[in-house]
Amino acid sequence: MAEAVFSHIVAKRGLAPLFHIESAGTARYHVGEQPDGRTVETCRKNHVVINHLGQQLVPKHFDNFDYILCMDRNNLSDCKRVKPKGQCRAKHELFGSYSEDAGDLIVVDPYYGGMEDFEEMYERIVRCSEGLLEKLIREKRIQIKTQ
Repeated sequence: MAEAVFSHIVAKRGLAPLFHIESAGTARYHVGEQPDGRTVETCRKNHVVINHLGQQLVPKHFDNFDYILCMDRNNLSDCKRVKPKGQCRAKHELFGSYSEDAGDLIVVDPYYGGMEDFEEMYERIVRCSEGLLEKLIREKRIQIKTQ
């Protein structure tokens, strides 16, 4: 869901050509699979296109991306194990740190919950995505055209 939501927010700002956004899990559970139906439904209800097959985080991702954002501390720990030794391009950190309610850094996996949990996660991901994009706009000095 985070890949779809962040891509949607970036596109709404007219910045899609400046970004390459992907999602990957730290385990092999859903490699090659479509997202959970509840994720797809939540995105559809919020007019967010989701077109993704699961993939696993691999060492090359640390050189192909600027950021690897983790939803929780277990993912962050797994990420550190996958990270190649030495210098890497990607910063790896918790995605929740980009939300204005950064007091809770964890984006809770709603897999064992109901639709309301997916809606709550969606709202949290929107806040984190907006915070991340604002940081990147400032950091990279991205100019946004207004009409």
